[in-house]
Amino acid sequence: MATSSTVIDTNDTIAKRWRRATEEPAWIRVTLITISLIFVALFLLLPLSVVLYGAFERGISVWYDAIRDPDAMSAIRLTLLIVAIVVPLNTLFGVAAAWAIAKFEFRGKPILISLIDMPFAISPVVVGLIFVILFGSQGWLGPWLSAHDLRIIFAVPGIVIVIAFGTLPFIARELIPLMQQQGKEEEEASLTLGANGWQTFWHVTLPNIKWGLIYGVILCNARAMGEFGAVAVVSGRIRGETNTMPLHIEVLYNEYMFTAAFAVSSLLTGLALVTIAIKSAVEWQEERRQRLAAA
Repeated sequence: MATSSTVIDTNDTIAKRWRRATEEPAWIRVTLITISLIFVALFLLLPLSVVLYGAFERGISVWYDAIRDPDAMSAIRLTLLIVAIVVPLNTLFGVAAAWAIAKFEFRGKPILISLIDMPFAISPVVVGLIFVILFGSQGWLGPWLSAHDLRIIFAVPGIVIVIAFGTLPFIARELIPLMQQQGKEEEEASLTLGANGWQTFWHVTLPNIKWGLIYGVILCNARAMGEFGAVAVVSGRIRGETNTMPLHIEVLYNEYMFTAAFAVSSLLTGLALVTIAIKSAVEWQEERRQRLAAA
């Protein structure tokens, strides 16, 4: 009995030492949580409250009139159109690039990875200037485009190009480490059993990457809606034609139309919050799937 008691006491001592070594003291936990809550309140909740208050302080009818303004409706339609074009294009590119990088070995692979990461390293304003130099009327391809009556800069195609460039890495970079971690044994087994490439992709690869793909699409969509710097350079800021929602908000604010600016901002904020909610739901589903797989 004495020996058993000694063993129990020893185990309790070891457990206490382990907890002390791996757990922070209570005052540190409280301090970190308090700092985090203060940071969230100052930099997230307070700005959101200001936007919503400014949007609805004069009543919902004024908010609705600001949203229904022709220039605002044009900016909303253009933003949604660009998202509808850019997100599917980057989804196709991201899946293809991740597949190539994770599943195959080829010359130039590091170069491809560097090109995918390039939009992270270049300022959006510089991206806009690059495409102005390429496609502007005095740019490298400007005379040829003018001769064929094609307009890219100060038009929708230019906006699509710069936003597609800026959002290029999000899906690919989300999928590459996931597909590398999964390896290629399942795909090889599928091919060995007689499936062709498309069957292997649809029935083996896609189910394994679906949550990462959805997460990357959400991030790409959020960035596409909120892009400002590059769009400001290539769009020409033509009201009712090339102004996206962020540009239209800036125009309204600079013209001291604060209620209208906050109204459009609240709509853009609402779209962002929906995106965050979907992102959180996807993360929860992925964590739940991992717990079930571990169990």
